[in-house]
Amino acid sequence: MNERERRQALADFLRRRRTRLSPDEVGLPPGLRRRTPGLRREEVALLANIGTSWYVWLEQGRDVHPSASVLESLAQALRLTRNERRHLFLLAGQPLPTPAFPSSEEHVSPVLQQVISDLDPDPAFVIGRRWDYLAWNKAAECVLAIDQPAPPHSRNSIWRLFTNPTYKALYPNWEQLARGSLAELYTASTLYPGDAWFEELIGDLGEVSPEFRLWWSHQDAPGSIEVHKVMKHPTLGHLVFDNIILQLPSDSGVKIMIHTPDAVTRIKLERLLEHVTSR
Repeated sequence: MNERERRQALADFLRRRRTRLSPDEVGLPPGLRRRTPGLRREEVALLANIGTSWYVWLEQGRDVHPSASVLESLAQALRLTRNERRHLFLLAGQPLPTPAFPSSEEHVSPVLQQVISDLDPDPAFVIGRRWDYLAWNKAAECVLAIDQPAPPHSRNSIWRLFTNPTYKALYPNWEQLARGSLAELYTASTLYPGDAWFEELIGDLGEVSPEFRLWWSHQDAPGSIEVHKVMKHPTLGHLVFDNIILQLPSDSGVKIMIHTPDAVTRIKLERLLEHVTSR
């Protein structure tokens, strides 16, 4: 795509997204004599806090170069999804801004912890941007043995997946799951270049896991999230789940994982939790 085609693609993209929104969706009055669907150009400019003429030039495919901050304002004004925002930056010829460097510690609020706990007997847990377990409920603790130590990265889900023999036996499709997790780890590490924590984890995994050493260099792209999981638990036997993943609106790096069991699995988990709580 040459420069002119790129500008035209950006113009078309903005126009399509503008006509997709109604004034009511963005908190604007409907106004009178609205002959076309969606927002007017001046309304998008108002919402994005940029000049109307300048926005018109963008939709006309003029040779203008929006900054990253202007693109962020447009993404918010047009209610773009994460993928749409990425596409907007690509069409505008701008790199995606580097996310803020993560703090050394991640925490889960008491409210979110209570939500996770209330999901028993469905195993549920919270994963941070570094793929650490941040919170979990009793069902997840029983199924995944999250509370068992696995030094030096006891709370890291990918470390446990590659170094705990129990996990290899737990997942019949362990290799597929492990390779998909590596792709996610690689993507996460590129978002925070220079983060010593990622460098330490990757180095330690390379020391202890031949599978990691073999697959890490492939640098596979993340695939679709697996929505159906089968486990062979050492005490509960055959378990079947539908996996749901939610992201916190306030922090896209934090994910809530909910394993919804089928009817037979639910009965097993309910009996297990009754036994655990009665001890």
